[in-house]
Amino acid sequence: MSLGWKLAATIRGDAPDGLLDSYTTERHPVGARILDWTRAQVTLMRPNRHSRALEAIVRDLIDTRDGATYFAERVWGVSLRYDLGEEHPLVGRSCPDFELEDGTRLGTRLRDGTGLLLDFGGEASLGTLDGLWGDQVRYVASDAKDRLGLRALLVRPDGFVAWASDTTLSPEEVTRAAARWFASREHHAAVIDGELVDATLALGGALPTIVDVGKRR
Repeated sequence: MSLGWKLAATIRGDAPDGLLDSYTTERHPVGARILDWTRAQVTLMRPNRHSRALEAIVRDLIDTRDGATYFAERVWGVSLRYDLGEEHPLVGRSCPDFELEDGTRLGTRLRDGTGLLLDFGGEASLGTLDGLWGDQVRYVASDAKDRLGLRALLVRPDGFVAWASDTTLSPEEVTRAAARWFASREHHAAVIDGELVDATLALGGALPTIVDVGKRR
């Protein structure tokens, strides 16, 4: 999913600069951790006394609450956190599947492949951002049954949190964080216009005039 939505945005032409490259910086460290995890398991399975002694220690750790939690998080991937350059502890992690006031869940809201700006308090300042990124981000003003102390968050199409706040909300912070993952409508329009001009000049022609055929009739 991390690659899929980024490829789709790139193909559509509404990806900000560097979006596709972020796949490498996010997923390659994860791949390295998985390889280390596999190497550790291979070490435990070796038929020698050193491996059996290490296995006994690991079993003792799993029998503890913290040890069981650690291994469960590693196996299920819930401990995964991307380094997205934000301080909030939820940023870079998979978003909890919040149940909203209308009974829908966040996971259901993400099925159409768009990002979500989830405003738990219906703040007017965040409402002004509705539509800023066109169809790439949907603004949802709704409280949740358990918001975990959060006031608002921005969720990428792959379900990972790009921005979150449990204090004073700042639209500037949201737009700064979103600029890394979503192109604004103005940026998208500029890209289209620029490509149109470049293509036309390359053919040695003038800019085309758009004619409404219906009106000519």
